[in-house]
Amino acid sequence: MLARALRQEARLAAAIFGRTPPSRRAPDEFFLAFTVAKPLYPRFYFMKATIKTQGRQFTVTEGDILIVDRYPNTEAGATVEINEVLASGEGENFKVGTPTLAGASVSAKILENKRGEKVIVFKKKKRKGMERKRGHRQELSVIKIESIKI
Repeated sequence: MLARALRQEARLAAAIFGRTPPSRRAPDEFFLAFTVAKPLYPRFYFMKATIKTQGRQFTVTEGDILIVDRYPNTEAGATVEINEVLASGEGENFKVGTPTLAGASVSAKILENKRGEKVIVFKKKKRKGMERKRGHRQELSVIKIESIKI
């Protein structure tokens, strides 16, 4: 676990500093890499909701387009109600459920049902003549968030 964290830290440092170690870089470049962008309009909020659908969690606003696992028995153009809303609101009126908010729902329209890219699983054992090749394409739905109700 510690080794994984160290590798991730090393990758992050390499992405920020390039291949030159931080000790050889100018101190200004270090601080420029870690500046935090401030929001332009802190008083302007959007209604957000954290939903759980198909075993995954998404934080969405109205008008967002998501690609999720396919909803069973649905066609393009159908409307889906997502009742597992974990948190919702805007600004000071943000509410967090335990684990879900009672009565809150998010409605989404299915834009299209499609299949994802092909993933090829190839297994081989050397010197045994064993090779196995299998492919898989995930069934997906493209949805657009239409409304958030608390």
